[in-house]
Amino acid sequence: MSISAIMGISLSGMQAEKTRLASTANNVANAMTPAYDRLETKFTSSAQGGVTASVSPSGDETFADVSNVDLASEMLSLVQSEIGFKANASAWETGADLWDVLLSIKRD
Repeated sequence: MSISAIMGISLSGMQAEKTRLASTANNVANAMTPAYDRLETKFTSSAQGGVTASVSPSGDETFADVSNVDLASEMLSLVQSEIGFKANASAWETGADLWDVLLSIKRD
């Protein structure tokens, strides 16, 4: 596997976590909206490597006077997004460091 492929995979992971963070923020913003159906983010791996995220309504039961958003679950999703983003960012930085090493070897 090439360094470029590793960096591409980590980039797709960061983009997927950004999508999850956006849907979580939307859920928190609409927690008090009557009959709001929370958004769920699903991750799928791609054939080329990496991951994609898709967002859709949960389909859980909603009531006319309250949403189906659980703020504790949304905070957990926020923490998961942070950890996932940091892990992918570390992989990206490692790939960038490897490129720097290869360039310095090429110059020498």
